[in-house]
Parts: sequence; structure tokens; C-alpha cells
Amino acid sequence: MPSTTSAERLALAQKYGLKPLNVRPALGEYIRDVARRWPFIRVMASSTAYAKNQNNYLGQLWAVLNPILNAAVYVLIFGIILGVSRGVENTVAFIVIGVFMFRFVEASVTGGAKSISGKSQLLRSLHFPRAVLPISSVLSQLATLIPAILVMCVIVLLSGFMADYSPERVTWWWLLLPAAVALLCLFNMGVAFIMARLVATTPDLDNVISFVMRLVMYASGVIFPVTNYVHQDLDLGGWRQTAVELLFDYQPVSVYLYLVRSTLMSEETIQPDGTMWIMGGVWAVLFFVIGFIVFWRAEERYGRD
Repeated sequence: MPSTTSAERLALAQKYGLKPLNVRPALGEYIRDVARRWPFIRVMASSTAYAKNQNNYLGQLWAVLNPILNAAVYVLIFGIILGVSRGVENTVAFIVIGVFMFRFVEASVTGGAKSISGKSQLLRSLHFPRAVLPISSVLSQLATLIPAILVMCVIVLLSGFMADYSPERVTWWWLLLPAAVALLCLFNMGVAFIMARLVATTPDLDNVISFVMRLVMYASGVIFPVTNYVHQDLDLGGWRQTAVELLFDYQPVSVYLYLVRSTLMSEETIQPDGTMWIMGGVWAVLFFVIGFIVFWRAEERYGRD
């Protein structure tokens, strides 16, 4: 239409409901567009989770075997050989819960980081809100986690039959386990949004993620109670000691591990704590909202950089 002006062409596009491509929509419109894609998100998440192990002989059984084998290695090294209990009565349950739940965090972070950078062909071929990809990536990890959680609960119960451990029983607190996992899932989505944008704009960061996650694992008390070490053996004095204790006690991953352990274990030092539940809710909402906005602000760049 060479004889029309740009304003006239824009008016014609608006008249017939045409939308410009590679333009960031308003935040409210973007949220509604993502919500309308929920069936697409659900199908993509389930298909990704299913396709992950379909070429292996044991198939989907690896979704449970992988965390079991990882936990077995850490239990053998840290729980039996080194005996790093640091005041924890049931070391097996402590390590198993830590490894299973941290695997969900780690897989969500790495999956979110690759959700944009690894799908350039899809981004250039189809028009849809790019937030669909990090969300579906985390939900696919959640679908893998659900059967693993059932196995984790069985292992926690069986660990109570070991000679040196007190019996672990099913209590009413176990009903809070889905709430703790839901908060962790919401937090993981927020982190996945942030990592998706960072790696999409700076691909070199993808090579650093594994090292950062290893540091987070040891700093979060996945395989031994690092908070007990900070409170009992570390002596920085004054406000520095207080600051370090607060950091290790209330950093997000440590909080979510505490929530899950407090629902499943009967440890005197790991009891359900209202403050921890408040912090879990705050971290989940804060990271999800900030992560979503950070991701949305670069919407028009995904698939073009």
C-alpha cells in the first residue's frame, strides 16, 4: 500500500485486529495473553517431562532413580563415611530430602536458562508470549518431581527403622508438604524468568551456572546442616555474626529445605516455624513478580538477539 501513510496503515491494522510483531505489549495485556496459553503450557510441560527419558531402557523410572542414586552417594560419603551430622539425629532423611528438593531447584534454574537460548527456531517461527517457555520448563520439572516426592517420603519413613535413628511417623504436618512444594515451584519460576533473560542476552553465563549451583548447594545445607555450623562454630563477633546467621538462616533455598524437612521429620531442631513459612511466601512472591517483570521487559528481543 505505497499510497498510504504510516498512520493510515496503523489505523487499518487496528481496524482488522492486526498486532505488530516484536513489540513488547503492556504488562496487563501480556499477563492475560500468558494466561490464555495455559493449555499450551500444560501440554508443553508434560511432553517435555515425558520425552526426557523416553529413549532409555528404564524410561520414566529414571525420574526417580536419578535423585535416589544422588542421595545414596551423599549419604554414603557424608552420612556414613565422614559422619557429618552436626546435631541431626536422622542423617539419612536429612540428606535425602535435601538432595531431592535441591535437584528440583537446580533443574529449574538450568532449564529456565536454556528455555529461550535453546529454542531460537521456535521463537522465530511462532508468535506467542515468551514467558510460556520458562513456565513450561519449571512445570516439566515439577511433573518429574511428583513421583520422586512419593519415593522420598517412603525413604524418610524407612530411615526411622535404622538402629541409630528415632522412628519417623506420618503426622498432620505432612499435609503441609504440597504447600511447601508449591511455594518452591513459584520461587523456581521467578528464578527461571531471570536466568532465561540473562542467558538469552549473555550466553556465556550458561557456563557459570553449574559452579554457582554447587556453591548454593553447600551454602544451603543440602547434605549437612550448615546453619548449625554458623551458629555454633563461626565467631565473627557483633553485627557481622548476626548478619551471617540471618543470611544462612533465611536465604531462599535454605528456607524451602527447612519447610519440607520440618513437615516430614521429627527432629527437635527442625520444627514447623511460622517465621519460615512467612519467609517462604515472601521469597516466592517476590522472586516471581520481579522475575516476571524482568523477563517481560525484554520480550521484544527474544529470538532476535
